[in-house]
Amino acid sequence: MAAKIKKGDTVIVIAGRDKGRTGEVIEMRREDGRVLVRGVNMVKRHQRQTAAQEGGIVSKEASIHVSNVALANAGAAGAPAAPSRWRQAGQAGQRRKDRQSRERRQGRQAREAGQG
Repeated sequence: MAAKIKKGDTVIVIAGRDKGRTGEVIEMRREDGRVLVRGVNMVKRHQRQTAAQEGGIVSKEASIHVSNVALANAGAAGAPAAPSRWRQAGQAGQRRKDRQSRERRQGRQAREAGQG
């Protein structure tokens, strides 16, 4: 599965109980196709008391399938982000994939048109 979501990205939930909520990706499980999002899909777990920590009922995040989340665009109040594009990087002509929002790309194009 070619998931474009990485650890540290801000995502929006597009399906399920927490639809519309946003959060940061804590962990990406590529082999399962699931993500852990901070503050989303909270579940209660019973924790046994140990010498190191106290027991009781603990709230923690449960994983969500990657198909139920989308990259959130910080500039457009939770709208999904635009796809990535390739750009030249380095002196050897290496290509690098760069993720940009639609607004950022349009601003860059406008600046290039004004200078050129």
